Amino acid sequence: MAWIRLEIDGAEILFSDRTGGVSAPPFDTANAGYARGDDPANVDENRGRIGAAFGGPNSDPAKWICLHQVHGARVYLPDVAGPTAGRPAPEADAAVSTGSDAILSVLTADCAPVALVAPGVVGAVHAGWRGVLAGVLEAAVAEVRRRSDGPITAVIGPCIHPECYEFSADDLEPIAARLGTEVAGETAGGKLALDLPVAVALALSEVGVDDITDIGVCTACSPDHFSHRRDGRVHGVTGLQTMLVAAR
Repeated sequence: MAWIRLEIDGAEILFSDRTGGVSAPPFDTANAGYARGDDPANVDENRGRIGAAFGGPNSDPAKWICLHQVHGARVYLPDVAGPTAGRPAPEADAAVSTGSDAILSVLTADCAPVALVAPGVVGAVHAGWRGVLAGVLEAAVAEVRRRSDGPITAVIGPCIHPECYEFSADDLEPIAARLGTEVAGETAGGKLALDLPVAVALALSEVGVDDITDIGVCTACSPDHFSHRRDGRVHGVTGLQTMLVAAR
């Protein structure tokens, strides 16, 4: 198990991966997503193990604030709308909370999970290229700033990197027009690529977030991580890892 656990400025962050669970291929082993066709009992067990690794009295997966992610820019505010347990997950790609018992969760398999931490506030963002283009990072930062006047720290978790992320010029052009040509990268084979971590960092920098840590793991390169780009081409489906963020 290579799950990454961080403590930053009074918040705790956990990035799970595909190891340490009970699911069978192609979800082997720690798939945290119910919507991909895995046995729900296995997902329950996997989430329980991830929650136990996160620790604390509020690590019960039933208390996670989960989202129905749609690659948009909506931010869910559990302090206003309440927790998600026992009802359909809200359609959103970020959550921001001031609750000391809130555990925010996003699921990824190449998109960037991004944690936002400010005094008294935590945020979790699911940032794929469509969400980055839609402005989900800026929207989440704006909600953090409405709740805290302190500095914001951002952590970019495991996501696909340019060496594995061939991208068409037509899809890349609007991202480059919005954030700058630095978002253009190159695959290991020399083809045009999107540099998703750079795009995320540029979007954060544009709204004044300069304290940015990149975990530096490419999901498509790492055998320990689920990757839609890598595994989907072989199996047609892949599991999902999760990022958990909570104030402590």
